[in-house]
Parts: sequence; structure tokens; C-alpha cells
Amino acid sequence: MTRMHNPPHPGKVLREYLGSTSVTKAAANLGVHRVTLSRVLTCSSGISADMAYRLGDAFGTSAELWGGMQLQYNLYQAGKAKRPKIKKLRQLHTNAR
Repeated sequence: MTRMHNPPHPGKVLREYLGSTSVTKAAANLGVHRVTLSRVLTCSSGISADMAYRLGDAFGTSAELWGGMQLQYNLYQAGKAKRPKIKKLRQLHTNAR
């Protein structure tokens, strides 16, 4: 999977898919609480695997589309964080002898 430069949160994409449909109506159609959907749309919550399947069914897309968007977003955000130097596990195994 090719990394996208600064991918959008899937909630922003979902907002476009919903168009003029209200959050209340969309949440009822998806079988989730209004607050759950609202948190995704405001980018304060991610799309779970269950939500990905619900969105796939609702829009005629695949769960992988929604899950993939969430994964790309998460990886990009995690890639910006500073991390300690990690040794390769092979090196650890070789050095242990």
C-alpha cells in the first residue's frame, strides 16, 4: 500500500458521502448512536472494523475502503511522532550468542 501524503481523516470523506443527510438519519440507518457517528464526522474518533462494514453496506462500497482510509490516516499520524532507535530483531538474536 502506497503511503498518501497527509491523508484526510475518514470522517471528512464520510461527510462528503452523507451529503445533505442529517447525522440523526444516517446514524439510525447505520444502527449506531448519533453521538458515535458525530464523533467520527468531527474526526475525534476513528472508524472501527464494525463501522467500516456498516458504511460499506450503506454506500455500496467495501469495508476495506473505509478501513484502509483509517489505516492510512493512523499510519501517517504515527509516522510524525518521534520514536526511539529500534534494533532489528535479527541483530538482537545474533548478539545474544
